[in-house]
Amino acid sequence: MDERKQTILDYVVSEYLEEDDDRVIGEDTPLITGGIVDSFSMVSLKRFLEKKYGIQIPDADASPEAFDTVNRIDALVERFIKS
Repeated sequence: MDERKQTILDYVVSEYLEEDDDRVIGEDTPLITGGIVDSFSMVSLKRFLEKKYGIQIPDADASPEAFDTVNRIDALVERFIKS
């Protein structure tokens, strides 16, 4: 797993899983459809990504589908880093 994906995964685990939650999250684990990240949490995750990577993610691109897995989030960030 590359550094950016690991950063995203670490943030999700530290912010959205309780200490006693034993779920294992990987690059393709459903975050939104799996109930790990809700709509409010998605907004804070978006802000974290924008600040961490110095990008702006338009609200139109910040869909639940785009934030449903670490791989999808990474692809979204990649699009705006290159823009």
